[in-house]
Order: sequence, then C-alpha cells, then structure tokens
Amino acid sequence: MKEVLDFLQTNKVFFMATVDGDNPKVRPLGFVMEYEGKIYFGVGEQKEVYRQMKANPKVEICSVNQEGRWLRLRGAAQFDARPELFAAAVRALPVLAEMYPAGGPKLGVFHLQPAEAVFYDMQGNTKIIKL
Repeated sequence: MKEVLDFLQTNKVFFMATVDGDNPKVRPLGFVMEYEGKIYFGVGEQKEVYRQMKANPKVEICSVNQEGRWLRLRGAAQFDARPELFAAAVRALPVLAEMYPAGGPKLGVFHLQPAEAVFYDMQGNTKIIKL
C-alpha cells in the first residue's frame, strides 16, 4: 500500500475514469490520503462524478511519473461518511475545509475495495499489488 500511496502523493495530479451509461468519463483528481490502513480519495457529492460512482462504483485511477513509470489502480468505490474521516481529510488537505464548509456541499470520501494496483514501466515490466 505504501508504494501506491507514495506514488500518488508524489505525482500530485492523477486521473480517475468512471462510467456514465455506456460512456467512459475521465477527470483529474488531486486528493489522496491514508487512513486506518486504506487509501482514500474524495469527490464532491454535488458533482456528476459522485452520481456516476453511486450508479456504478467501478473506477480506475491512473498516474504517471516523470521517468515514464505509471500506475493503474482499479476497484469499486466504497464511500464512508464518518465525520472523523472528513476531519482527517481536512488535516491532509486544509483547503477542503473552505471547499466543503459545514452546511454546504459535502465531500464524498471513498476507498477502493477490492482494489488492485499495477505499476508499469517503459521496458514492459509490471508489478501487481493487491490492496
């Protein structure tokens, strides 16, 4: 898990694909944190991406580094609305408190379960990590 988390935190912007009906949708994300031994992400509950994930929780996240190594992380989104999880998200990325104030839009915090991470490099090597 640490290798996957480190890769995503080092490469600040990563992309997540969802499904909208029978069409793929890809968007950039930048929030990731570890909590209770799991990798968590977040999306606004008021956004289309949240509705897509609720309808079909299967997603794939992709990130690439400057050396040409990339990561594909796939699984089913499991949302967790515990207040302490949102508090941990704000500690990890303080600007979330401004983006998701009390009484305003909510941050949908989720992890992938089951999840599989696959690292690739330009030489065709792969490394699979089950999370």
